Amino acid sequence: MTVGKWALGVGMCLALAAGPALAAQPSEAQVRELMQVMDVPGQFIAMNNKMAAMMSEQLPCVEASFWQTYIDKDGQEQLTKAMIPAYQHHFTADEVEGLIKFYKSSLGQKLVTQMPATMAEAAQAGQQWGRQRTSDMFAQLQKQGKLDAQGRCPGTAGDDSSGDAMPAPQSPAGGTGH
Repeated sequence: MTVGKWALGVGMCLALAAGPALAAQPSEAQVRELMQVMDVPGQFIAMNNKMAAMMSEQLPCVEASFWQTYIDKDGQEQLTKAMIPAYQHHFTADEVEGLIKFYKSSLGQKLVTQMPATMAEAAQAGQQWGRQRTSDMFAQLQKQGKLDAQGRCPGTAGDDSSGDAMPAPQSPAGGTGH
């Protein structure tokens, strides 16, 4: 076997082992099209509205309209450009084309329109579960004598500097879970 054939064989083995790593990276235009059919610009607007409402609450001395410009057209372009490399890193050109095809389908468009409400409901369920789970675990620790009635390690009552105090879990109604 000549050195050339050996090198060619090794190169082919390496190429086969690398597999998807050699697949074509999606172009910026492909990623932009995917982001468009996924309604990423609409998600930016929703993010902007939530952020503006939050900032208006925290800083009532600043006009609410000021925060509405946080993700303006320039900001959307900057954010889009910053996100493109992540898509290029995790997806091949063929995968992006498949995603574009899916998101253009009626099921893909339903996913786009229903996902914000679905995620909000799921987050609310997760928060409720977390409050109940925390309450149950605190009750278990209190029953075992590892926490007192205030959710503190025994012997640390009134000594907030120890760092041992745990906040009492909140019930969905806002009171303690006990």
